[in-house]
Amino acid sequence: MLNLSAEFIVMLKDALHMFIYLAIELTILFLVISYLVGVLQEYITVERVQQTLSSKNGKGYLIAALLGAITPFCSCSTIPFLKGLLRARASFGPLLVFLFASPLLNPIVIGLLVVTFSAGVALFYFTIALVVSVTAGFVLEKLGFERYVRDDAYLQAVTSCSTNNTSPSKNASSTQQPNRWLRIWQASWKDFKQTLPYLLIGISIGAFIYGFVPTGLIVEYAGQNKWYAVPIAAVIGIPLYIRASAIIPLSASLVQKGMALGSVMALIIGSAGASLTEVILLKSIFKIQMIAAFLFVVLTMAMMAGYLYAVIF
Repeated sequence: MLNLSAEFIVMLKDALHMFIYLAIELTILFLVISYLVGVLQEYITVERVQQTLSSKNGKGYLIAALLGAITPFCSCSTIPFLKGLLRARASFGPLLVFLFASPLLNPIVIGLLVVTFSAGVALFYFTIALVVSVTAGFVLEKLGFERYVRDDAYLQAVTSCSTNNTSPSKNASSTQQPNRWLRIWQASWKDFKQTLPYLLIGISIGAFIYGFVPTGLIVEYAGQNKWYAVPIAAVIGIPLYIRASAIIPLSASLVQKGMALGSVMALIIGSAGASLTEVILLKSIFKIQMIAAFLFVVLTMAMMAGYLYAVIF
């Protein structure tokens, strides 16, 4: 009995240590990157983006992917932005590239991967997400999937559940640099406060797994030699979606417990790339055929990343 109590205390200490470490590190990272992205967004207007993505040349695909890489949107704010691009008659292929890339390539995800794993892992993840997003957008456009856009998607506005930060300034003094930088910080802090519950949930789960889940259990079902671990992780990731800020620290704990990093890749892409909430929101824009294609692309991307990582590394 005393041995069990002592063992429990040790596991609890390990879990608390991991929680504090991740909470401090990821809080600093989130705020710094969010502020830098806010600065970039000051110089990129929605009108300019829509005009660029409405072009017929191939650069629109790459621009859409890069736009996704500098916009840390969750599904709640990605969908209204996507609707705006539809109403602006942006090309369908680049529009889909943005849909796939926005939740996967944003700087928060890449930064968390660098800090939590390594720059090599982050680069691999970024390359897979970029290539598959661009390819999927191009192929689906060529296959004529634009016919699966609902007619009313071009007409009716979608109410965003995110904070509206596009209100014009009321006086000329608001254009001064100190006020602008303060406004960016306030927006970053507000976004952090909205994200904090998800971040804490993910860190808590990760810390619990690190401290209490037996390593043997993880290795048995998701170890290096389990071929089925990658597709299982990819499928589980979609309903498991918490936000990348939560799933990445959770995945770090799984790796430390013995989960293969290929399976972790599939889990991260599945969870960050799609969610049940996003699918529900997409029903107001796309018909079922396009939603099925969306889920197929995310699932394929997740499994491809998992298996390729095992082969390359």
